[in-house]
Amino acid sequence: MDNQQELIKQVTAKAEKWLTDSYDAETRAAVKAMIDNEDKTELIDAFYKDLEFGTGGLRGVMGAGSNRMNIYTVGAATQGLANYLKEAFKDLPEISVVVGHDVRNNSRKFAEIVADIFSANGIKVYLFDNFRPTPELSFAIRRLGCQSGVNITASHNPKEYNGYKAYWSDGAQIISPHDVNIIDNVNRIHDVSEIKFNGDKSKIEIIGQEMDDAFLAAIKTLSLDPEVIKRHADLKIVYTPIHGTGVKLIPDSLRNYGFTNIIHVPEQDIPSGDFPTVESPNPENPSAMAMAIAKAKEVNADLVVASDPDADRIGAVVREANGEYKLLNGNQIVMILLNYIMLRNRELGLLKGNEYVVKTIVTTETIKAIAENQNIKMYDCYTGFKWIASVIRENEGVMRYLGGGEESYGFLAEDFCRDKDSVSAISLMAEICAWAKDRGLGFNEMLQDIYLQNGYSHEEGISVVRKGRTGAEEIAAMMVDFRKNPPKELGGSKVVRIKDYADLNETDLLTGNVTKMDFPATSNVLQFFTEDHSKVSVRPSGTEPKIKFYIEVHDKMADKDDYERCNRDAAAKIEAIKKDLGI
Repeated sequence: MDNQQELIKQVTAKAEKWLTDSYDAETRAAVKAMIDNEDKTELIDAFYKDLEFGTGGLRGVMGAGSNRMNIYTVGAATQGLANYLKEAFKDLPEISVVVGHDVRNNSRKFAEIVADIFSANGIKVYLFDNFRPTPELSFAIRRLGCQSGVNITASHNPKEYNGYKAYWSDGAQIISPHDVNIIDNVNRIHDVSEIKFNGDKSKIEIIGQEMDDAFLAAIKTLSLDPEVIKRHADLKIVYTPIHGTGVKLIPDSLRNYGFTNIIHVPEQDIPSGDFPTVESPNPENPSAMAMAIAKAKEVNADLVVASDPDADRIGAVVREANGEYKLLNGNQIVMILLNYIMLRNRELGLLKGNEYVVKTIVTTETIKAIAENQNIKMYDCYTGFKWIASVIRENEGVMRYLGGGEESYGFLAEDFCRDKDSVSAISLMAEICAWAKDRGLGFNEMLQDIYLQNGYSHEEGISVVRKGRTGAEEIAAMMVDFRKNPPKELGGSKVVRIKDYADLNETDLLTGNVTKMDFPATSNVLQFFTEDHSKVSVRPSGTEPKIKFYIEVHDKMADKDDYERCNRDAAAKIEAIKKDLGI
C-alpha cells in the first residue's frame, strides 16, 4: 500500500506540471479530471512513464499524459529528432524530411504538427496531401534524397492507438546508433517551451500524385511473369483495405499489373480511424477478413487479399479444392512469395550466384530449406523490418536482394523501399495465383508441393496480453522465469538447444558448449529447439502490451495425401507444447 501511495504521489506531481498555460485547455481539463478522480488507475497509466521508442518508434493510446500519444509527446519526439538531424547533417546546406500518415483519428493533425516543428527548425518538409501506405513514405525518402522521415501510424493496433515511426536517409526505420541518439535528444527536452510548434509554411511542400505514379511504376518492375497475367487477366480478386490506406494504391497496382477483375468490399473501402466493420483491423485475424470472405463466396473468387490500416501488412485467403476459403498464416505468405521469386529468377536465368533472401529469427525454418535447395543465401535477423533493411544496406552493391519477410504478415519484394510493403506483396500474390492457375494448381496444391520438396512445417503464434504497469512487470517476470527455469521437454521431445539473444549465447544442452551468435545487437528473445526440430520463440512485444510465443513444428510428408495427417499431428503437438509452456 505504501508503494502504491508513493506511486500516486509521483504521478500526481508529474501530472500537475501539465496544468500550466504551456498546455492547451483541452489537455489541462483532461489531466485535471484524472487527478480529481478517486480511482487513480487512469492517472497512473497516463503518467507512470514517458512514451518510449520501441521496435517501431512511438506507439501508444491517444490521450493526455506523458505515456500517451498527443501533440506534446509527438512534439517532443519531433523536436528531439530535429535536433539530432541538425547535428548529424550539419554540413548539408539543407536538411529535408518526408512526413506521412494513415487514416487513424488525429493522424492528419499529428502529421501537420510534425511538419510545422521540422519547418520551424529550418528543415525542408515534404508532406503528403492525404493518407498514404507506409511503404510509399519509405520510397519517397529515397526518391527525394531526404535525410529522414516520419509516418504517423499505429499499424494494425486497436482504434485507441496511434504511433510515430521515424525513418533514416536509406528509407528504413531507425536503428542504433541513431535511435539511441534521438532518444537522448528527446530526453534533453525538459519543458514544452523548448518545442518549436510555430511552423514556417515556406519550408513545407505538399506531395501526392506524382509520387504515387513513381511508386506504382517501380512496383510494376517486380512482375516476373507478365504473360501469365495476360492469360488470366480476369482472375477474380477480392480486395479489402479494412478502412485503411491501401484503398489509395493497391487496386491501382493490381490494374497496373494487368488484372481487370478486382472486386471490392464497399463498406470497408471507406477510410475510417474507427474501423467500424471490424473488432480489430488486423488481416491476420479471421474476423477482420469475414466480410471479404463472404464476398469471395458470393462471387466464387480465386483469391482474397487485404492490407492493414497503414498498408504495410498483407492478409491472404485462398480457395481450397472443396471450394472453402482458408486464411494463410504469415509464414505461409512469406514462404509462397519467396519460393515463387527464387523459382522464377532461376527459370528466367537471372541468378548469378550473388542473390540472397532474408527472414526474421521467429519466421519458419522451412524458408531456410527452400533457399538451400535453390543454392541461395539466407540471412536471419531480428523481428522488425528495420533489421531486414539493415541486411539490405550491408549488402548493397555486393549482393542482389530477392525478398524478405516475417511471420507477422510482412513482406518486402524490393530494395527501392526499405519497409514492408503490402502494395508489392499483394500484386505479386495475385501474379502467383495466376501462375498457379496456369499450371492447373490451386494455392493449396502449390503449398503442398513446397512442403513435399522442402519438408512440412506448421506454425502458431500466441500473444498473452498484460496491460498497464502491472502487466509490464508480469511480462518481465515471465522472461526471467523462462531464463532461470527453461523447459526440459516440449511436446514430448527433449530441448537440446537454447538461444538467448539477451546475451547472444547459444547453448548446446547435449554437450554443454556455449557459443556466441553473430548479431548486431542484443534483444530480449529466447528460443528453444527440440530433438524433433520443433522451435519455440518467446519475446515481449516492442509495440504492444503483450508477450509473444511462436511455436513451429516439423514433419515429413510422404505424398500429397499425407498432408491432412501432417496437419492433425502438428495441431496436436502444438497443443502439447502450449500446455508445457503454461499458455
